[in-house]
Amino acid sequence: MKYILRISLLPLLLIILVACADTEEEQQSLSIDLASLPASLDPHAANDGNSLYVMTNIYDTLVQLNTDLEIEPGLATELEPISETTWEAVIREGVTFHDGEELNAEVVKMNLDRVLDPEVGSPLSFLFDMIESVEVVDEYIVHIHTEYPFSALPAHLAHPGGHMISPNSIEQDYEAIENGEDPLTQVNQNPVGTGYYQFDERVSGEYITLVKNDDYWGESAKVEMLQFNAVPEESTRVAELLADEAEIIYPVNTSDVSTINESEEGYVKESESASMSYLGFNVEKEPLDDARVRNAIHMAIDKEGLVEGLMDDIPLPAIGPLAPTVFGYSDEVDSVDYNIDEAKSLLEEAGHEEGFSIDVYVYDRTTTDTAVYVQSELEELNIEVNIEQLEMGAYLDLTAQGEHDMLIGSWGTVTLDADYGLYPMFHSENVGSPGNRSFFSHEEVDQLLEEARQSTDDEERLELYHEIQQIIIDESPIVPLYHSVLLAGLSEDIEGFFQFPSSFPYLRDVEFVE
Repeated sequence: MKYILRISLLPLLLIILVACADTEEEQQSLSIDLASLPASLDPHAANDGNSLYVMTNIYDTLVQLNTDLEIEPGLATELEPISETTWEAVIREGVTFHDGEELNAEVVKMNLDRVLDPEVGSPLSFLFDMIESVEVVDEYIVHIHTEYPFSALPAHLAHPGGHMISPNSIEQDYEAIENGEDPLTQVNQNPVGTGYYQFDERVSGEYITLVKNDDYWGESAKVEMLQFNAVPEESTRVAELLADEAEIIYPVNTSDVSTINESEEGYVKESESASMSYLGFNVEKEPLDDARVRNAIHMAIDKEGLVEGLMDDIPLPAIGPLAPTVFGYSDEVDSVDYNIDEAKSLLEEAGHEEGFSIDVYVYDRTTTDTAVYVQSELEELNIEVNIEQLEMGAYLDLTAQGEHDMLIGSWGTVTLDADYGLYPMFHSENVGSPGNRSFFSHEEVDQLLEEARQSTDDEERLELYHEIQQIIIDESPIVPLYHSVLLAGLSEDIEGFFQFPSSFPYLRDVEFVE
C-alpha cells in the first residue's frame, strides 16, 4: 500500500512543481506598454523615443551615463584625449555579441565607419560628423581622429547612436545594399548587440520580446524576459497597469496621475527631464516662411495657461529650446511672452489680419490635447487650425519629408549637452529625420553652432549657446511650450526602475518584489 500511495502522489507532486515553475517563469516576464513599437532596432537608423527605449537594452556603448548622470566606462575601459583632435579608446577584452562574435578595435571602427557612411545614409550621422577617421592601433585600441577639438565626444559616444552592432549584422546589411536592397534594413531584422538583453521575437504592431543575456560582460539583468507592447491608447495603458497586465507604462498623461496614484495596484514615478515639447513650423511653407507670422503665433499661446489648465501644473513652461537640466541652458534670454494685441499687430503687418487656415500634425493623446489648446488660442488671430492625428511611424515619415504645416513634437537632449539639444534641431544640414523638422536654415545659427562645437572652453561655449538660443527665440522656427516631468506608471510589484532625463528607462535592475 505504501508503494502504491507513493506512485499515486507522484503525478500530483509533478503538477505542483510545474505549476510553481510556471508561476515563477511568468513572474520573470516584465511587461512594458509603450505608445508604439520601435521604428527600427538598428541604432544607426532610428532616433525616436520608442525605438531607443527598446534598443538601449540590446546594445552597449563605449562609454555610458550612470544613474548619477556621470559618464563611466562601458565597452571601452578608457576613453581619453591624447591630443586636441585625437581620442584613444581602450576596448574591453572578453566581450562577445549575442551571436558569439567578439568585440575588438576592428568592430568599433566598423560601427563608427558605418554610421558615417553616406551610402548607408544614417540619420544619426550628425552625432559623429566631426570624426575624420577611426584608426585601429592594435587589437583593443582605437584612435578617433576629429576634424577639430570636440570636448563633447564622450557624451556623443554615450548616445544610443554609438551602440555597437555585431559585425555579422553589419556585413549582412552591406550585402543587402550590394543586392539592391535599401540600407538600414538587415540590422533591424537581425538586431545583435552585447547588451544585458538580446532580441527574441517581434510581432508587427503588437509586441517585441527580449530575453536575458546570460553571458553579459557586466552585471546581469534581474528578470528573464522583457515584453514591449504597442498600446497607442493612453487610457488602455492605464487600464492594463491597474489590471496587473503591465508592470510599466510610458508615457502617462498628467490627467491620469491621480487615478494611478489613488489605486492600490500602481503609482506614477516622476523624473527630471531634459526634454522640450514644442509647436513646430515648416518654415518653407507660406505663410510660415514669414518670421512675423511665426512670432505672432508664438505670442498668441499662453504657455502657463497650457501647463496649468491642461497638465495639472506639472511641466515647466519653456522660455527657449533647452531644459534647465542641459549644459548651455540660459535663463537670461529675452523670451517671447504672451501678448495677444502684439500678435494681432504682427499678423496685420505681415498682411494676414484676416487670418488663414493651417494644419497641425499629432500622434497621441498628449500631442492632440496640446493641439486642441493651440487651436483654441489661435482663434483669437482668426487662424483656423485643422488637427491631423497619425500613427507615430507615419507622423515621423510625413514630418521628415516636410509635408506638414505645423506639428506638435518633442526633443530630448540625450547627452545633456546643448550641442545635441540645438545642432540636430536647428542646423541646416539636419533638416528632416535627423531632427530639424522645421526645415530651418539660418547662416548665423549654423556658424555659431559650428563654433560652439569646436570650442573647448566651457565659458565660451555658454556664451555661444546663449546667442544661438536668442536667435532661435527671435526667429521662432518653433514655439517651445514646456519641459516635461517624465511620468512612468509602475506596478507596486516591482522595484529598481530608473528613468534618465533623456526619458530612456533603465531596466537592468528592475525586479519583482518578493
